[in-house]
Amino acid sequence: MWIVAKIKIKNLNTFKKSLTEKMGKDIQFYCPKIKYQKYFNGKVKKIETFILGNYIFCHHIKFKKDSTISEIKYLKGLIYFLNGSNQNQGSLIKFIEYCKSFENEEGYLTQSFFKTIITIKAQFISGPFTNMIFEILERHKNKLKILVSNVVMTIPNRTNYLYHPI
Repeated sequence: MWIVAKIKIKNLNTFKKSLTEKMGKDIQFYCPKIKYQKYFNGKVKKIETFILGNYIFCHHIKFKKDSTISEIKYLKGLIYFLNGSNQNQGSLIKFIEYCKSFENEEGYLTQSFFKTIITIKAQFISGPFTNMIFEILERHKNKLKILVSNVVMTIPNRTNYLYHPI
């Protein structure tokens, strides 16, 4: 059964290690993330970001019992477990499979994941337009027509510029 944990990002490895010690080696973790490049003072820096912030998915058979979650709710690095995982297993599994379908060979989400959820406005997180907000005017099969600072542009799907919805 999958559960969702809110954690302290700085203690992610500590949380994983302590939960593995409590539950055993057959526990699984999933945290969708992206990797992109950003320019700082003329240098390129690679950045890895979790798209769900400080939430992580954890899977183990023993999570079906409420008593198991009560035993592990005070682990180092854990803020809390979200309630309602039992009732929302279908949605959790569907979301995890959806995310995994957009991962590249390194395990990072590709830009096509965000193209499916962006509706009207988005913000560039890499490339020459970093931090600029744009509005989507038209969606085509292989490109987006956008408006950036009163300038209409076309972005092909194969571009390396990353952006996320706002």
